[in-house]
Amino acid sequence: MVRNVAGLLPELETEDFYLLSGVEQGMRFSEWVQREKLPKFSSLTEEEVDYRLERCLKRGLVEKKTIQYEGYTLQFEGYDILALRALVEQDTISEFGSPLGVGKESDVYEVKSYKPHALKYHREGYTNFREVHKERDYTSDNEHVSWMYTARKAAEREYDILEELYPDVSVPRPIGQNRHAIVMEKMDGVELSRTKLEDAQVLGVLDLLVREVARAYEEGYVHADMSEYNVFVSEEGVKVFDWPQAVPTDHENADEFLRRDLTNIVGYFRRKYPKHVPDELESDDVAESVADGSFETVTDV
Repeated sequence: MVRNVAGLLPELETEDFYLLSGVEQGMRFSEWVQREKLPKFSSLTEEEVDYRLERCLKRGLVEKKTIQYEGYTLQFEGYDILALRALVEQDTISEFGSPLGVGKESDVYEVKSYKPHALKYHREGYTNFREVHKERDYTSDNEHVSWMYTARKAAEREYDILEELYPDVSVPRPIGQNRHAIVMEKMDGVELSRTKLEDAQVLGVLDLLVREVARAYEEGYVHADMSEYNVFVSEEGVKVFDWPQAVPTDHENADEFLRRDLTNIVGYFRRKYPKHVPDELESDDVAESVADGSFETVTDV
C-alpha cells in the first residue's frame, strides 16, 4: 500500500509543486530525470531546485539515484499529491477520509465535496509494470512508457468508459479525473464476495448482474475482468466497478472475454449456492444470448 499523502498538502508550497511537476515532465522521456534539466522543466532557479529537492526527498515524494548522472524520479506518493492538489483546486474534493479498499492495482479512499465520494488511485505498473504493460494496450509512440504513464492511461480509460456507460449501465457515477486518479460516486452495499444472499435472492441477483453485462454489451463494452470482487450488492440492486481493462465489442477477443466474464460469474454462484443454480444453466449459453441480444432472464436461457 502506498502511503496516504493528503496530510502533506498543507506543508507543501507552490514551488514544491513546480519541482514535482518538473520531474513529472522529465519522466516523459526517461525514468530518471537529470538534475541539470530540472531548472528548465520546473521553471525554477538552480538554487531553488536544490532547496525544493531537499524538501521533496525528505517527504518521500521523489527518489534520487546516481548512475552515470544524478537523476531524480517521482515516487508514487509524489504523483498522488500532484493529482490530489489538482482535484482540490478544481473543487472536485474538499476533504480526505479513510481507506475504502486497497488492492494490487488501486487504492480507494473516501473523500468529500458536497457529499461523500470515492477517490481511486490507479497503481497499475507500480510493482508489476512489465506484466501489466504486456496485457494492456497502454503504449505510446511519443512518450517514455513507465509506471506513471501506465497508471494515468488506466485512469483515463476507466473514466472515459464510465462516462459512456453511466447511467444506462449500473456503474459508479464518474465525477472527476486527474492523472492516475478518479473521483466517483461512493457505492452503497457490500461486495458480492462478502454477501450472503437469502435463498430467494440468489437467482434474482444473478439475473440482475447478467442484465448489466448485457446492457454494457449493448453500449459497446465487455468488462473483461468480471468477478465477485468487482460487484457491489445493495437493496437497490447491483453495481459493477473496475473497468480499466474493458474492451469494445468489436475487439477481436471480445466474445472470448464475454464468455470468460460470464463463466466467472455463473461459476461463482454455482460454487456458493449450488442448490439454487440450475444444472442446465450454462455460461456459454448465457454469453451467446447476451451477444446476440436475446437475453431476457437466466431462467429462460
